[in-house]
Amino acid sequence: MQQSRLECSYDLVNCWGLLAPLLGESPPAQRARLAEIRDALIARIAEAETEGWLGEVVGLRVSLAGAEEKLRRLDQSPGQHTAVDLGVPITRGDR
Repeated sequence: MQQSRLECSYDLVNCWGLLAPLLGESPPAQRARLAEIRDALIARIAEAETEGWLGEVVGLRVSLAGAEEKLRRLDQSPGQHTAVDLGVPITRGDR
């Protein structure tokens, strides 16, 4: 049996779902990949509903909610990080 692109994407989603909380926020550069994963999840949900895989539908919807939440946070976060000049540290001997 040949593995389809959706199955590969779903496996990546499972890894993403396990690792994302450990890694913190997604960098904005990965937004396109996250959107691709979201789209694959939507397709997998449709397939699972057609096939009657109800347990699969529930799990996929949980993953979809997580992907959509991450996308929402990425879209709300400022796209640029600016450096802040903190000056030169002064030690007690320098005063």
